[in-house]
Amino acid sequence: MRSKLAGSNDGDCQMVDILAAVLTDGLPAVEAACAQAVCEGVHSSDVILNILARRRDPGPVAPIFTPDALKLRHAPVADCARYDLLKGRSEERPSSTGYGRA
Repeated sequence: MRSKLAGSNDGDCQMVDILAAVLTDGLPAVEAACAQAVCEGVHSSDVILNILARRRDPGPVAPIFTPDALKLRHAPVADCARYDLLKGRSEERPSSTGYGRA
């Protein structure tokens, strides 16, 4: 990976980013991520860090079951006409500052 990154302007910085990942993910994981990146024909610290992040992603969280006492009894209804009605009432009232509408 070092030889592939040597040709780019920020190759040293990218290599430092990859080596820093060894502290958090371990050497075997970083080596495997580098090998995967080389197999896919890319050589970038962003790609390697992305591979590492996807491997440590714990996956979806288990669902939380809602007790019956907390479940909705009446589903909310979207009613834009009600909003317009409330909006019309606020336009009729003078504002508390006395400057235009509320």
